[in-house]
Amino acid sequence: MKQYGVDALRNVGLFSHGGAGKTSLAEAVLFNSGAINRLGKVDEGNTVSDFDPDEIRRHISINVSVVPFEWKGYKVNIIDTPGYADFVGEVKEGMRVSDAACILLDAVGGVEVGTEAMWTYADAHELPRMLVVNRMDRENADFFRVLEQVKSRFGKSCVALNMPIGAQASFDGVVDLISMKALRGTKGEEGTVPTDLADQAASLREQLVEAIAETDDELITKYLEGEELSEDELRKALRAATINRQVIPIVAASATGNKGVIPVMNTMVEYLPSPVERGAITATHSQTGQAEEVAISDQSPLSALVFKTVADPYVGKLTYLRVYTGTIHSDSHVWNSSKGRDERIGQLSMIRGKTQEPIPQIGAGDIGAVAKLAETMTGDTLSTKEHPLVLPPIQFPAPLFSLSVFPKTKADVDKMSTALARIVDEDPTIQVRKDPDTAETIVSGTGESHVEIAIEKMKRKFGLDVDTALPTIPYKETITTKTQAEYKHKKQTGGHGQYGHVFLELEPKQRGGGFEFAERVVGGSVPKNFIPAVEKGVNEAVSEGVIAGFPVVDVKVTLFDGSYHPVDSSEMSFKIASSQAFKKGITQARPVLLEPIMSISVTVPDEFTGDVLGDLNTKRARVLGMTPEGGVTVVEAMAPLAEVQRYVTDLRSLTQGRGTFQMSFDHYEEVPAHVADTVAAEAKKKAGKE
Repeated sequence: MKQYGVDALRNVGLFSHGGAGKTSLAEAVLFNSGAINRLGKVDEGNTVSDFDPDEIRRHISINVSVVPFEWKGYKVNIIDTPGYADFVGEVKEGMRVSDAACILLDAVGGVEVGTEAMWTYADAHELPRMLVVNRMDRENADFFRVLEQVKSRFGKSCVALNMPIGAQASFDGVVDLISMKALRGTKGEEGTVPTDLADQAASLREQLVEAIAETDDELITKYLEGEELSEDELRKALRAATINRQVIPIVAASATGNKGVIPVMNTMVEYLPSPVERGAITATHSQTGQAEEVAISDQSPLSALVFKTVADPYVGKLTYLRVYTGTIHSDSHVWNSSKGRDERIGQLSMIRGKTQEPIPQIGAGDIGAVAKLAETMTGDTLSTKEHPLVLPPIQFPAPLFSLSVFPKTKADVDKMSTALARIVDEDPTIQVRKDPDTAETIVSGTGESHVEIAIEKMKRKFGLDVDTALPTIPYKETITTKTQAEYKHKKQTGGHGQYGHVFLELEPKQRGGGFEFAERVVGGSVPKNFIPAVEKGVNEAVSEGVIAGFPVVDVKVTLFDGSYHPVDSSEMSFKIASSQAFKKGITQARPVLLEPIMSISVTVPDEFTGDVLGDLNTKRARVLGMTPEGGVTVVEAMAPLAEVQRYVTDLRSLTQGRGTFQMSFDHYEEVPAHVADTVAAEAKKKAGKE
């Protein structure tokens, strides 16, 4: 593929609700442009952009992929993203490097929850966009119903740029409402508008012309005076209006039937912006901390954002990057200004799905890849040491679901840390941590499928086999009343005996107060040199409470008396005595079980608020407040972690995928007695098995 100037580039992200046909559309545009010579199908697992084994097996996109094609003197980098909510991190990567959004809608499903989510993300990135009503050959497909839905949900700026000829099995192409020509079949062959569609086409054309004219003072004057606007005037004004997000063109297509796809390709190059038309970028100079505006040009200082990393056990690390300004060359050095490190650039590649074509350079506005970078990760900026610029990083969502992972064999223990680190390199929305209370390795992601696929990927790519379970709830134990306890450890043997004798006072501290050891021994009843041993014994005993063996917290322990033997007393004797006195004291001080309480903020459409509140009540949650916000309600609540470990799945099910939430640890709280009994019984059962 030849090198293209920045004006001839288009970076177009494909976004939609799951199953609307993004991958099939990418396949069709590649076929029509001559980039591939056979039209692959998702169901057959042979498409260019879904090449990962997990994608082929599940028939869905899981990873963002880049599939460039050439059309009418332009290079279009199609950025194909997943449609399912669990893979929103990949969507964020694709959205960040797109200059425009092509949002697909199913001609039967219309505006779905994923459509609304993608629209919101595109708004946040201020992306110009076009809409494709896809799958027009499906049974019950209805372009005009979807058109009305779109206008109702997203506003009157959404207007039809073409209309379908036929529908369902008889769908055969579209009518271009600017040229008023029929574009039929897989080649988009020009013809006259069918007579039975002429009136409807004229009506839709009038709406389109009016929407375009309203964005241009000169054209609106002409239009109101009854003058006919020329095709050239309309196309020029529509381009400007689309780039400025004043008009959003809507087209019809069947990606799998490859009909209406050539008009989609024409719309991309004619009406969506080049990188230059998106305007200068704002970057931060890493040394001065000052923000700079940098023009989109090959001659500007280099700034390139790494938006995806693929860990391959054979090839090594493959880094996807978009060059915003300047030019990056093969076999050169760049400066990772996010990390302050030099990076050697080897052979640059143009990527198309899983294939890589060597290229000498990547210019401003273009997308490519490079293998085997040592330090660089997703979100980093590559620049020059002389002019180190940092681009705003990708904003990834917080994890919502977690699983504990346990290696199956001793060999897997050694592999686990490396494999987990590689998976996190590849997918920054996966987080791995060691729970300090349970010592479990916790893998977190945006949903159950997301975490499960990451674990499958570890097995396939790195040969790591693990068992999984929901993480153990890190319960704690504490006391509710003040008490004193005495213990004497006395043992006679042939030689030196053992003697340690302590009096401990235990008192509860406020919740979150932690553990404290103090001493107020008078008269040397416990010599100073043995007091550290007493503290050590208590500290060891704190790790295991008497109800269910969970750590003890929020307790102050004071050594206030005891006795010793001049020969038989030792550090070990006092350590044992204090440990036993502590256990005795806890039992006396009305111990209780504590559980982690999570703060949850749930955002749901108003019609689901009642269902969500009812569900929270079954989860022992306390609703703190509700705030209506234009069609949605934000519910603030506190709920025990034990009840909300699978809340991401429950909420999606309750709200048809339209509810979202954020959750964070807030505090520990006493467990109700009936629940505490169950937890204690399970803990003892587990301890018995071990």
